[in-house]
Amino acid sequence: MGLNSCILLTDSARRHPDRPVLRVGDSVVSYGRLDEDSDRAAAALRRLGVAPGRAVALMVPNGVDFVVAYFAALKAGGTVVPLNVLLRATELEHCLRDSGVHVLIAGRAEAAEVAPIANALGIAHVFLTGDGTPGTARAFGELIDGAEPAEPAADTEPGEVAVLLYTSGTTGRAKGARLTHSGMTWIATILATRLLDLGPNDVVYASLPLSHIFGLNAVLGATLLAGGCVVIEQRFDPDEALTLMARRGVSVFPGVPTMAMGLLGAYERNPVELPALRVALLGGQSVPVEVRKSFEMIFDCHTIEAYGTSEAASAIAATPKDAPGKEASVGQPLWGVDIVIVDDNGNRCPAGQAGEILVRSVGMMAGYHNLPGETAEALRAGWFHTGDIGYLDADGDLFVVDRKKDMIIRGGYNVYPREVEEVLYTHPDVLGAAVIGVPHEVHGEEIAAAVQLRPGAPTTTGDIRAYARDRLAAYKYPRIVAFLDDLPTSSTGKLLKRAIDVDELRKLAHQQEER
Repeated sequence: MGLNSCILLTDSARRHPDRPVLRVGDSVVSYGRLDEDSDRAAAALRRLGVAPGRAVALMVPNGVDFVVAYFAALKAGGTVVPLNVLLRATELEHCLRDSGVHVLIAGRAEAAEVAPIANALGIAHVFLTGDGTPGTARAFGELIDGAEPAEPAADTEPGEVAVLLYTSGTTGRAKGARLTHSGMTWIATILATRLLDLGPNDVVYASLPLSHIFGLNAVLGATLLAGGCVVIEQRFDPDEALTLMARRGVSVFPGVPTMAMGLLGAYERNPVELPALRVALLGGQSVPVEVRKSFEMIFDCHTIEAYGTSEAASAIAATPKDAPGKEASVGQPLWGVDIVIVDDNGNRCPAGQAGEILVRSVGMMAGYHNLPGETAEALRAGWFHTGDIGYLDADGDLFVVDRKKDMIIRGGYNVYPREVEEVLYTHPDVLGAAVIGVPHEVHGEEIAAAVQLRPGAPTTTGDIRAYARDRLAAYKYPRIVAFLDDLPTSSTGKLLKRAIDVDELRKLAHQQEER
């Protein structure tokens, strides 16, 4: 029996075609219109050769075009490759080359970065969204307008890859998580029906990037399954978001903790009430207890903290949907998800003992694209080794003690130091580099780089920061840069990041910045 995750749209469109599904600014799109437009685009993509196994990359900002293109690619049977619009040339080149993209759909503002790479890689079909002259590329809107709806959605198998989602890797290169139709559909269904209790009258706020698994499946997929309406914003501005949420009657707010903190700050500046808001789904990084308490008190709603990973198509565990969770816990495994804790020898840990978090779920990826070695390391005997450290208490509630070794979580985005270090090492004046996360009151963690320069190099900390900013996504480059005469190492020459004093690094960075 086949399964295509476009059913998240098509089933709701069949049941209530006239209901609003997307609100972007003053524009409203119905389920029927979204279904029809994505049908037309799917027909056009099929004529271009899109079929199961063919990749369609989307570098499109949040908006109607992204959603149409996403479901069109699924209906054509293709594999969607969502690309964060903040990615830069070297990152894009890797993702496009590794995935073997057949069709690229990009926003006009993003075309300057991605189009030259697509041309160099020989990607034959490039389309631009939005208004204006597309130049050498074709307009995505014309692709839709010029096509007639064709046969039903491709009858893909449940285990076929629906989404190839690139996530940062410890090797410094992004890894493509192969998310299946069954996995994406399963998790969206569980989130909609068993966690958020979504229904046709719900209005869900969406400024999380739809290129990220949180926005793509936990927000878009789950809401469409339930027949609700998604209010889409391209970027999160807390003051504007507060006003918009009140005007649109938003009932569900999904976001990372920094977004919740932003709304609280906006409320202090302008106390706008949110009477329709019933629940906030917070994830991406640990949520400070005081933030949850303040959010619930100020906005008179329930908060749910979720723990998840891209490799599992979004959430793995969550606090209760109808009761306060335990302090500092991320709740219990979602229905259909198993979690165990193991020690360094692979033995299961008793309640209360910390170890590595292992997960088994229908939502689990089929592996990493083109990386059999890393796939074998991550997926062992049916269990995904998250690399996160945590423990289960006697009631089965999960507590995450530490995140993946060396990983930095800035504003909900995962950043691996190795990837940043690799860029810094390409600078001709850099002899050594160590990237670490330092506590930050807004972003959770900020990225800091301790750099050892070659003798006599005239480079400044500002030069290093600018160099990294030009080569990395905005959330990845180090805001804090300090020069050290020598980086700490062990007797065997291994870099000892734990020996770097965070407070001293901050102080030194400030002093060197003022020179």
